[in-house]
Amino acid sequence: MDFGPDFLMLLAIITMALVFDYINGFHDAANAIATLVATKVMTPRMAVTFGAIFNFAGALLSTEVAATVGKGLVHSQAITMPVVLCALIGGITWNLLTWWLGLPSSSSHALIGSLLGATFFASNQGPANISWLVVFEKVVFPMFSSPFLGFVFGFLIMTGLIWLVFRAHLHKINVVFGKLQVLSAMFMALSHGSNDAQKSMGIIALALLTFSKVPGVHFPAWFFPQGGDFHVPLWVIMSCASMMALGTLSGGWKIIHTLGNKMLKLQPIHGFAAETTASVVILTATRFGIPLSTTHVITSAIMGVGATKRLSAVKWSIVGNILWAWVLTIPLTFLFSGMLMCLSNLIVKH
Repeated sequence: MDFGPDFLMLLAIITMALVFDYINGFHDAANAIATLVATKVMTPRMAVTFGAIFNFAGALLSTEVAATVGKGLVHSQAITMPVVLCALIGGITWNLLTWWLGLPSSSSHALIGSLLGATFFASNQGPANISWLVVFEKVVFPMFSSPFLGFVFGFLIMTGLIWLVFRAHLHKINVVFGKLQVLSAMFMALSHGSNDAQKSMGIIALALLTFSKVPGVHFPAWFFPQGGDFHVPLWVIMSCASMMALGTLSGGWKIIHTLGNKMLKLQPIHGFAAETTASVVILTATRFGIPLSTTHVITSAIMGVGATKRLSAVKWSIVGNILWAWVLTIPLTFLFSGMLMCLSNLIVKH
């Protein structure tokens, strides 16, 4: 059956969503493995392979976050294929820009900001098609609270570990926590995959739901079940998990260098504390369907851990650049995807 331009648009959206997941993989690979590389517990190549395996496994854990992105933030009945495509282009553009600059910004917030911007400018009723209360509860509030929790719990866990090992020899501490850090990095990679891969799952499922409403369209049950309900098919889960893993395998060395070396000189005990903190916060958020920024959490956890040495141990000039990227991500992606949406509307009219 020839679906015409709508079908081609659907293929473009699926392709772009998988590209976004691939870029997310190498852009956010540092979230799980930067401390492993910085503390020399693993070589860079071993670390990215390790991260890819557990990112893939984490992406299979649930679909609560995908549901939030796909049907919670915007009203699905108002979403069109151009809206979804503009959202993906906005998210990809921001990720590539911040990767090039070596800034650990949030892929999650880039995609969410783009989706909100494209929806807002799609029509005169665009603002009414955004669930503003859900946006505040599951995006804005966690955007500020999760870095705070990462910093505080990172500081407290590191303080507790210092009291626990203060009589031990430094070499023994490094050996023990070098082994424990492998375990904490595994949970960090699992948590990253469980939260971040689901954003693209939600976008693809939203596009499938939108396309399924085109008259005459009948998907096979394995591809997308009929009935008009939001659903994440198995093939979408596996595709997004695979692309996230492949992206992680390709590295993302600029951001790894920023998180692992520029901000703070790390030892295995610091890496263990930061990863443990971040994974607990992220997995808790995933359980409640909150599309958290894994980048914000692990970065703030590293700051909290570093602050136990002394405040000057953290290179705050680097932190300042990171914070600016955090603050600007949603507004700039909102405006950029909004402009793309306006351009799309003009092209359609003419």
